[in-house]
Amino acid sequence: MAWVRRSSLLITLLFQQLRFCVSWREQAPTPPLPILPLPTYSQLKWQQREIIMFLHFGVNTFTDREWGTGQESPAIFNPTGINTTQWATVAADVGISLMILTAKHHDGFCLWPSKYTDHSVINSPWQGGKGDVVQEFVKAATAQGIDVGIYLSPWDRHDPRYGNDLLYNQYYLAQLQELLKKYQNVREIWFDGAKGANAKNMSYYFSDWFSMVKELQSSINIFSDAGPDVRWVGDETGSAGYTCWSIINRTSLSIGSSNITQYLSTGDPKGTDWLPAECDVSIRHGWFWHKSEKPKKLSELLDIYYNSVGRNCVLLLNVPPNTSGLITDVDAQRLTEFRSAIDTIFHQNLAEDCFIKVSSQRGGFGPENMLDSDHLWSYWAPREDDGEKDHWVEIWAKDGSLRFNVIRIQEAIGLGQRIQRHEIYGDGTLIIKATTVGYKRLHRIDGGEVHARVVRIRIRKEEECLLFLLLACILILSGTRSLL
Repeated sequence: MAWVRRSSLLITLLFQQLRFCVSWREQAPTPPLPILPLPTYSQLKWQQREIIMFLHFGVNTFTDREWGTGQESPAIFNPTGINTTQWATVAADVGISLMILTAKHHDGFCLWPSKYTDHSVINSPWQGGKGDVVQEFVKAATAQGIDVGIYLSPWDRHDPRYGNDLLYNQYYLAQLQELLKKYQNVREIWFDGAKGANAKNMSYYFSDWFSMVKELQSSINIFSDAGPDVRWVGDETGSAGYTCWSIINRTSLSIGSSNITQYLSTGDPKGTDWLPAECDVSIRHGWFWHKSEKPKKLSELLDIYYNSVGRNCVLLLNVPPNTSGLITDVDAQRLTEFRSAIDTIFHQNLAEDCFIKVSSQRGGFGPENMLDSDHLWSYWAPREDDGEKDHWVEIWAKDGSLRFNVIRIQEAIGLGQRIQRHEIYGDGTLIIKATTVGYKRLHRIDGGEVHARVVRIRIRKEEECLLFLLLACILILSGTRSLL
């Protein structure tokens, strides 16, 4: 019996050891360490939206102004044909997932029945003073599966409390609470420092405002010149810097300061805060609807897309409702053309039919990960100790040569932003020399189409490289098959 017990013990030990070895062999390789700072969940979701919509609507719509005086009578606000469902349908049809409404602009007129002022829809003839544009907007957007955002202008040219720091900040905070308690699931809130040269001196209690926002709705992304979640890009042309980091030092930012625009545009490779940029621009010349204006040409909108989304930013495109309370047909049509053009340009991935070679591979993070549909957590990663001077990816055509005029590269930003410099070659000839990549970098080739059998993307090795790459078809710019 003792022999049997000893044999059982030996068999058990061998079995446990064998199970340990099998388990060890089946363990997946670990991902590379992240590079701080990192985005939050809300920031990652925001970045993936790529294009969101602004809606400037209020008394300026009826006065043909951009900045109201604050002396306008609420009686002029009467959008008899308003249909917020039409706004949401237009947005949904072009793939917009977030819409931001000017609940109050600089004129101080409120699009909801605020109990803290009579300068609102309460004293307008629209719906007999019982209407609520913000509520209708939220309801229509939610029905279409679209998230909502709110702009509440700090500068108020109507309210007599403006200029008194204590009284006005109490008033502003009261309205902020009113909005965020009444309208749930707000995903972005907009603050800016815009005001006229002759405006009264005011100190805004931004820290108090931001704390209140996060207390009431913690998942909101707060936009301002200084974040804390999304930063202004520094201009209103829809264009980011050719170099654009999602990281920056918030301590170097001040809301409303005119001398930080270049820093906002480029970000900071040594930044300590993840604060990606949002590019705001209007589909028309003005922010509010004007009968004399027409939407930008499709070619202008595509330029804006390449200079915003294609430079690691989100595009906030303003589409203002008219005096009837509708998005005009010409604006809606231009949006449809814009979305159709983008979808056509990027609809095919030519790299899927090519051989992909890389400088090295970290176990389990091969080049095939660059070609799947996961644009955040599936990526190619080279070995840290591969001995290469720089990292590189090569795309080899199987038959003949590739013909292209646009290239798209994306980093796996869930683990930080790393790439400082990169170059692109076609059959050994340098065709692109650039800097940052981030969530998405789009390169249009100057001089038209490139023909090459081998396309090499070279990542300069300042930091460990971590990216994935998408190469697809572009038809609209050249009318021929090309590489993206």
